[in-house]
Parts: sequence; C-alpha cells; structure tokens
Amino acid sequence: MNPDQKQEIKQAIIGKMKALKKNVETFGDLSKPVSPDNAIGRLTRMEAINSRSINEASLAKSKLTLKALKKALDSIETPDFGFCLNCDEPIPHKRLMIMPEASLCVGCAEKLSTGEI
Repeated sequence: MNPDQKQEIKQAIIGKMKALKKNVETFGDLSKPVSPDNAIGRLTRMEAINSRSINEASLAKSKLTLKALKKALDSIETPDFGFCLNCDEPIPHKRLMIMPEASLCVGCAEKLSTGEI
C-alpha cells in the first residue's frame, strides 16, 4: 500500500470517527430511561421502552466500531496495517476504504462467519 492510499484511508477513518461520535451522543440521549411519571399511555410507554432498547443496541455497536476505528488509526503507520491477520495477504484498498477497521480479507472474513476458521 502506497503512502497516498494510507493517507486516503486515514482521512476516511477520521471522517467515520466524527460521524460515530455524533451517533454515540445521539443514541446516548435516546437511551435514557423512560420516566414512569410521564403521562403517556401503556402502549406508548411500551413503544418508548422498545425504542430505548434499539437505541441502546445501536449505541453499543457505535462504541464498538469507534473503538475499532481508533485502533486502526493508531496502527495505520505500522508495517502490518492492511494485511489480513489470518492469511497475511494484503486487504484490498477498496475494502479498507469502506471498512477501515477491517483486519481480515473478504475470504477470511467469510470463513470466520461460516465457522471454517
């Protein structure tokens, strides 16, 4: 991977991190408990509780992705960056542009998802 590609990926990571930080704030606000003293109906309260659960899951996923992006940003200048952790083959630049936190190539990621690894 050439320095221009690394810089492009670095910018993609920074952009995604900014968006995720906003998401974390938003989902954090939306995940606040539903106050029982609110004068809302039983069904509306159940919808609010269900919505809160969805927002909590989204918050957890956003935090996890943000952590992975920070790790990728910290390791972008290392010689191992951009190589699959399983097979040591280079991860394609286009994959890293879409998922800069990817540590596996597509083939190994598919094998992992099917339990072959």
